[in-house]
Amino acid sequence: MTTSFTDAEEHQGGLGDAAPWLVESRLAERGARLRTGAPWSDTVIVDGNLITGQNPQSSVTTAEQVLTALKDA
Repeated sequence: MTTSFTDAEEHQGGLGDAAPWLVESRLAERGARLRTGAPWSDTVIVDGNLITGQNPQSSVTTAEQVLTALKDA
C-alpha cells in the first residue's frame, strides 16, 4: 500500500495539464495499491518498510514515522 501526490493536487497546483502523466494515475495503471486522502491533507501510509507521504503537508508525519521505524529496527 502506498500514497502519492494525487491527480487532483496536480491539477490544483497548476501542473496537471502540462504533465505528460500524473503520478497517481500512473501508479494505479501499473498495479500499485494506492490510498490517498483529501487533496492537500496530511496523509501517510506505513506498509512494512515502505513509508510514503502524499504531499508536502505530510512531511512532518512522514518523518515521524521514519524515526519510529528506525527506533523499532
